[in-house]
Amino acid sequence: MTVSAQQEKELLERVPTGLLINGEWVEASSGKTLPVYDPATGKELLRIQDGNSEDALKALTAADEAQAEWALTAPRERAEILRRAFDIVMERADDFALLMTLEMGKPLAEARGEVTYGAEFLRWFSEETVRHYGRYFNTPENNLTAIVRHKPVGPSLLVTPWNFPLAMATRKVGPAVASGSTMVLKPAQLTPLTSQYFAQAMIDAGLPAGVLNVVSGSSASAISGPLMKDARLRKISFTGSTSVGVRLMQDAAQNVLRTSMELGGNAPLIVFEDADLDKAVQGAMDAKLRNMGEACTAANRILVHEDIADEFQAKFAEAMRARKVGRGTEADVNIGPIIDEKAREDVHGLVTEAVDAGAEVITGGKKVDGDGYFYEPTILSVLEDSPILTQEIFGPVAPVVKFSDEAHAIRLANAQQYGLAAYLFTENHNRAIRVADQIEFGLIGYNVGVISNASAPFGGVKQSGLGREGGAEGIAEYTTVQYIGMPNPHTQG
Repeated sequence: MTVSAQQEKELLERVPTGLLINGEWVEASSGKTLPVYDPATGKELLRIQDGNSEDALKALTAADEAQAEWALTAPRERAEILRRAFDIVMERADDFALLMTLEMGKPLAEARGEVTYGAEFLRWFSEETVRHYGRYFNTPENNLTAIVRHKPVGPSLLVTPWNFPLAMATRKVGPAVASGSTMVLKPAQLTPLTSQYFAQAMIDAGLPAGVLNVVSGSSASAISGPLMKDARLRKISFTGSTSVGVRLMQDAAQNVLRTSMELGGNAPLIVFEDADLDKAVQGAMDAKLRNMGEACTAANRILVHEDIADEFQAKFAEAMRARKVGRGTEADVNIGPIIDEKAREDVHGLVTEAVDAGAEVITGGKKVDGDGYFYEPTILSVLEDSPILTQEIFGPVAPVVKFSDEAHAIRLANAQQYGLAAYLFTENHNRAIRVADQIEFGLIGYNVGVISNASAPFGGVKQSGLGREGGAEGIAEYTTVQYIGMPNPHTQG
């Protein structure tokens, strides 16, 4: 169903445009505003307040002042707030989906999927809140009794990317709320509207003033810089590029901040000769084209055994050509725009460089004429030394390279600096486990192209970061461990 211009207008009028500081939507101290654009048209959607360093410090003050009382709030109360927030997000699912389509570009059906996925972090952590246990034991010498407990880490800076505007916020806010930590959320400049709408949902769910503060702004460093230097901040959680993550880790070292870093990816998708080809093609479509390829988990290197490469490539190309490109609010569209013109030029530059180095274009390979930043779904047949295999593409472009045997596939998979996600397609279970043991990735999809789930730990190794989001591990990232030793009452007189 196509969305009307009136529906879009009415939704945008409901989005908070201020900075959320101490429970109130306020104007930026500079008086400046920040435009937010629709990547499908290039036109301005809305203007919001443009926060700066002064605003960021006000937000940290609010978080710091709220921390002591929030930490002592009953786990059940925190859990109920998260559960109410889950219900509110699901009640407003159509709003959230449309808002993401407008500011990020993903098709409405895919945006609705993100609402379901993103909301689940609120429900999952509402359940984890009351089940975050410590330990009680006697030491081996039996002279001490030990209590080990988990305390909130304290005021946290949450920096989210533009590609999953709702899920990246809920994946960080959910465990922070569950742990009893307060927050300053810095949404991405390109897609801040969904985060602001979500923050209002948290307020509506009963989150106390100062626990969640939101500072959107045109300069990420103006917001994160002074906060990272302030001793009141105790943690940073960042999702974004490896280069920015490295700089933030360097800054975090000055105050020995707790850090969670979900950084770049360059996922291989390995199709062995015994794979179910239809299943592998569907998995490749899911892993490559979800979010138009603008995902850190996207399959950027399609590694196919030489015996089946031609047949796989033909089926893959047929599936790619069947995708409809257009504005995500239009009926039957399943490929939206790239986020902005610079990003589209970067994607096209990678394709051009690959072709110049000998790659064959199987399908696509061109920018789409007209308004917006659209790019054709593309398959390239490349050799293993192609420059495109070393890059995180962040677009609907799939390089396919042949391998000869299992050892060759493992070597190609591990050849890059990233270690976030990988995908394996084989009907041999022993091979799948054997390969998984030898490739260096934090997430592995086995005969499936989408594996992210709130109940499972998400994160990578090597240059893809450290820490985990989701699962039982997710709440631990927002806690510190305290050990209390006391005389063993059974050995005392």
